[in-house]
Amino acid sequence: MMQTVSFVALGGALGATLRYLAGLGLLRLLGHTSFPVAILIVNILGSLLMGVFVVVAAHKGLTHLSPLVMTGMLGGFTTFSTFSLEAVNLIERGDLGQAALYVLLSVVVSILALALGMILTRGVLA
Repeated sequence: MMQTVSFVALGGALGATLRYLAGLGLLRLLGHTSFPVAILIVNILGSLLMGVFVVVAAHKGLTHLSPLVMTGMLGGFTTFSTFSLEAVNLIERGDLGQAALYVLLSVVVSILALALGMILTRGVLA
């Protein structure tokens, strides 16, 4: 158990560092933009890498590396990759209604929750 937790922690540190460096690199490359291009690119890249790893791990017997790569590294790089994987799993199982509900609730309710957190905190700190 501790070894698995250590792998998640190591992967998370690597993923978060890569996200930070990718954001800096994209900022230098593209300059400041009003649209969050760097985060969008990181989310898309993380989702692509999650898809690649899921298939490679299944075919090559590397699923034991999932805590390090999927939960840790890609989770630290972008949690959007995990969200995308769960949505695709629902779609592949034929649960299209649940997939649509999951995507809608995840995006809309998460945005609303973030806004609520900001509003409540601003009220407390004001």
